[in-house]
Amino acid sequence: MNRLSTEYRARILHLLCEGMSIRAVSRLTGASKNTVTKLLINAGKACAAYHDANVRAVPAKRVQVYEIWSFNSAKQENVPTVKAVGDAWTWTAIDADSKLIVSYLVGGRDADYAMWCMEDLASRLASRVQLTSDGPKAYLQTVEGAYGCDVDYAQLVKMYGPTITAPGRYVPAECTGAKKVPIMGSPDYADVSTSYVERQNLTMSMHMRRFTRLTNAFSKKVENHAHAVALHMMYYNFVRIHKTLRVTPAMAADVTNRLWDIADIAKLVEDAEAKPGKRRPYKKISN
Repeated sequence: MNRLSTEYRARILHLLCEGMSIRAVSRLTGASKNTVTKLLINAGKACAAYHDANVRAVPAKRVQVYEIWSFNSAKQENVPTVKAVGDAWTWTAIDADSKLIVSYLVGGRDADYAMWCMEDLASRLASRVQLTSDGPKAYLQTVEGAYGCDVDYAQLVKMYGPTITAPGRYVPAECTGAKKVPIMGSPDYADVSTSYVERQNLTMSMHMRRFTRLTNAFSKKVENHAHAVALHMMYYNFVRIHKTLRVTPAMAADVTNRLWDIADIAKLVEDAEAKPGKRRPYKKISN
């Protein structure tokens, strides 16, 4: 791994960040599959550590949180018959103004993970915010536990109608409506929305092959899934220019004062390999 030049690392990482599978990257660059996988792991660790240390005191006013589903090795209904993790949910929290991903977490979809996500988010904010989530009950107690009364919180609860489809064919459920439910503080109804974070989830799906439905591109290990998420978050926050903002989200949120390049992430990986850290960018999922 240390024999790879910064330019070569950057090329591999850029292809991974643009949604290519590990095997496709291997074919295009000539690097072995094991080399690409090892670089992904090291990049995920380095990016998670940098995010943890530097995305702090974010001056956000409106934050939206949501979860996106994926699975590792096998879907949840097949877990009893296979040695697999099953469902893996990625929790994301986005600043609605700068579009910065303030906090993220790969894990389950229960109260423990909701609490970990909310506490991590609260520790990264500079001041009181208006928080909007979707409807899972796990948020109700965890938001109060993380913020106390220092938050304006509301839920956007969506209602879905029955979906008629052929057996075995996947069709997304049809949303028939949504209602805004104030939970805590004095949320502004006009800002009760999850549109930005849901759009970010679409960006994640398009930039990470592991989130593609109805293919065999799913992650085989939850650790590698988490590393891919950490790499994507770094690329999205610091490297990819937001079309509307015309700067990166990290620049818009004053987390950095310059435009990063993919080579900067490659250099970050090199520095991390020289001084390996111990932080894991995921929470272990229990079967």
